[in-house]
Formats: sequence, structure tokens, C-alpha cells
Amino acid sequence: MPATPAWPPKSAPRLFVDQALEEGAQVPVEGNQAHYLAKVMRVAAGDAVILCDDRTGEWATSVVLADRRQVTLAVERRLRPREDVPDFWLCPAMLKKDRFDLVLEKATELGVAVIQPVLTRRCVADKLNADRANAIVTEAAEQCARTALPQVARLARLEALLRDWPQARTLFFADEEGGEPAAAAFREARGPAALLTGPEGGFDDSERGAIRAHPCARPITLGPRILRGETAAIAATAIWMAQAGDWGAGE
Repeated sequence: MPATPAWPPKSAPRLFVDQALEEGAQVPVEGNQAHYLAKVMRVAAGDAVILCDDRTGEWATSVVLADRRQVTLAVERRLRPREDVPDFWLCPAMLKKDRFDLVLEKATELGVAVIQPVLTRRCVADKLNADRANAIVTEAAEQCARTALPQVARLARLEALLRDWPQARTLFFADEEGGEPAAAAFREARGPAALLTGPEGGFDDSERGAIRAHPCARPITLGPRILRGETAAIAATAIWMAQAGDWGAGE
């Protein structure tokens, strides 16, 4: 006899919803999400959809009703609890829109807990569209099967970030003028951590001096080449996850 197909199938669409989920609940999905399910994925009654609520975890649901305006889903069982991501903050300086979008997307995929955008003197962009940023991280979390959304904090000026920095959290500073090799510094670190990366034009001398003078700052180098802002943020986050994060969780 042929094997019974797994349910829900791995190909089932995944969405984050605002409603807290529990077994037996019915969830109405409207707007763009309903359009995605009904018109793009073409779900029909009985089809599986995987929902996450950023509170209780990931749930298997089945379609009760689907039309162009609303899709109603019945919650059947929990698949996974909300994951515990590493206590790691990424503090990237603002970049041009498409490049900062990439940082938001990849930071989410890599498992960052908090994304704290930073405004420095040489930033080309000086505003953050919070709705757009949250939409990008939500879509990235759906694509990579993450069950905990990263928090996107309000844009902060570098001076305020340093002034209000929590004393128990190490601030790794990706300094193009040098520092400890990133992998070794991350491997030796203990406790909560964060990573600060610069804008297109880099930090100016006064900013670099203020960062290096901060008691929580620990300058690191990302190698012999000068990296773009988005490359530095993504590459350094990947190194941290490999050395001190959860990439070895299954070993």
C-alpha cells in the first residue's frame, strides 16, 4: 500500500497572524493574506495552512471557507512551540532602501532577536518605514519557517544608542580600521551580545572614538577587505550564529 502523505504537507503555505491560536479556534484571514491564499496559492476547503502567532508557536490549520475577500481557517493542532532564538541584537546603520531591506530579510533568516536601526552622520537614508520593515521581516520569517518574529526597534541616533546601552550586553563593533578577529571574539564571548555595523560611508573619526571609548564596546575585524554595509551586517551575523548562536543546536 502507498504510504499515507504527511499532514500538513511541507508545501503548505505559512502565515503569521495577530490572533492568539489554540486548538479548535477559527481564524478569519482577510486583505492581502486572503488574496495570497485564495488567488495565489489557490487553497480550497480542506487544504492545509500553517499559522504562527508569535506567542504560542506554529499550528496546523485547515481551510473551512475560501473566497477572494476572506479565508476562514480551523486550528487543528500545534506543530511546534515558539522557538527560543539566541539573545543577539543586530544594530545596522541605515543604508539605501534596497540594501537595508536585504539586511532586514537576512537578519531574520539568520535568527536575530532584535534589529536596532542606527542613524549615523554618514547615513544616506535617515528614516525608517516601520510598517515596511515589519512586513519584510514577517515575510522572511514565513519563508524560513521561523516561529518567533524579530523585534524591529525604532530608529536611534548613534549618540542615544551609546548613552542608553545596557551595561550587561557586549557591543561588538565592526570597525574597518581593525580589531579582534570576529570569529575568535564571538567564540570567547559570554552573555547577551549585539553587533554594530556602519553606513555606506563608514563611521567618522569622532563616532569611532565614541564607540571605542564605550565600556561595553569590543572592536572586531571582518577580514582584510572593506565590506559594504549590508555585507558586513549579514556576514558578521552569520559568524556569530556559527560561533556563539544556535547553528550547532542539533549537534
